[in-house]
Amino acid sequence: MARLVAGLCSITLRSLTAEEVIGAAQAAGVGGIEWGADVHVRPGDLATAAAVARRGRDLGIEVCSYGSYLGVAGPDAPDEVERVLDTAEALGTTAVRAWTTLGVTPDVPAVERDRVRDHTAALADAAARRGLAVALEFHPGTLTHTAVDTVALLEDIGRPNLATHWQPDPTLPPDRALDELRRVLPHLAELHVFTWGPAGIDDRRPLADGAALWPAALALAASTDRAGPRYALCEYVRDDSPEQLARDVTTLQRWIDDLDRRPGPGSS
Repeated sequence: MARLVAGLCSITLRSLTAEEVIGAAQAAGVGGIEWGADVHVRPGDLATAAAVARRGRDLGIEVCSYGSYLGVAGPDAPDEVERVLDTAEALGTTAVRAWTTLGVTPDVPAVERDRVRDHTAALADAAARRGLAVALEFHPGTLTHTAVDTVALLEDIGRPNLATHWQPDPTLPPDRALDELRRVLPHLAELHVFTWGPAGIDDRRPLADGAALWPAALALAASTDRAGPRYALCEYVRDDSPEQLARDVTTLQRWIDDLDRRPGPGSS
């Protein structure tokens, strides 16, 4: 069984400073942050990385991942890869989020798919040399758009330090979204947690509106063995609001606590 911990993707509060993100995370009661590389902890800014990690840990907030954009636009220069990995080490995390290229989907010519596969494998190898894991963004418009395609890619690459995050496709009903999660479960790193309407990011809703999906999704995520915690990371809350974040984390924590209260095997 995996121990679930409520967390936060820092990009959820992109307009805030890193210190303000930490304050909002503490107020909401999260246990971990995936720091984004686009604003809060830029690749190569090792001083900021070390400072935010130290400040968070002083408050009991771990760095669960470095949310990089490696791979999103295609193959990265070797020095950019090294900057990202240096920064992950400065954060004290063991995991880096990366992407398969936006616009390269399963129906493109094989040469394009192979190029993304080879680049992703090389990135996993570079991370492994530093004892780091890589988790892919589970995202429309990429080779990780669906669970079937994601598992096929991961099994084709075959790197033990390569896994995937998971987030629901808001256009799918809860039962189909759960099927997607079930398929990737053997390769699951963390969850990106939100409730959106069918229009996606422009139709953000309180997490509580996702009660038909999330308690069951959390139960699935908790059902597999894992040495450390698995983070359920709140992402892109309604109105980018720290207050909404706090409400969503309260909801998320209640669902996690409900799992902890379920009777185990053999209970009477």
